[in-house]
Amino acid sequence: MADSILKGKHILAVDDEPDVLETFREMVLIDVPDCHIDEARTYETALDLIQTRTYDLVVLDIMGVRGFDLLEAAVQRKFKVAMLTANAMNPESLMQSYAMKAHAFLPKEKLAEIVPFLEDVLTYDYATGWKRLLKKLHPFFNDRFVSDWEKKTGMEWREWAK
Repeated sequence: MADSILKGKHILAVDDEPDVLETFREMVLIDVPDCHIDEARTYETALDLIQTRTYDLVVLDIMGVRGFDLLEAAVQRKFKVAMLTANAMNPESLMQSYAMKAHAFLPKEKLAEIVPFLEDVLTYDYATGWKRLLKKLHPFFNDRFVSDWEKKTGMEWREWAK
């Protein structure tokens, strides 16, 4: 396997559920053992890390840790951010993540596939990354969201893919 773009990168993973953080760490380190991962389980700890350290990528839960507030702080520091959620898996959170300049919106159900998603966040610019994400996750979002989610969010992926 070719070297991952995650090799040697510093990632902050934030979630109030220890099992999610453990699974995230395991999934990343299996494929990229020399990736550096800091973890935070609270808003306060995460905010302190965002304000005092430098990260190549920040992965944020939305619920339980005030993820959108942390997203704002991370974007101000010019960190690339991926939102990772289960309870906020809805079109409104997807649109808010996009509007607030997160680089990805990922379901926790896809943790086993997290490395390629994170590689895309670091590889592609904002617009291209979102196009790739929506292309990959369109069937998932169709299954989870209301039937008019694309229209509701303005994220009509077929138009983006052109």
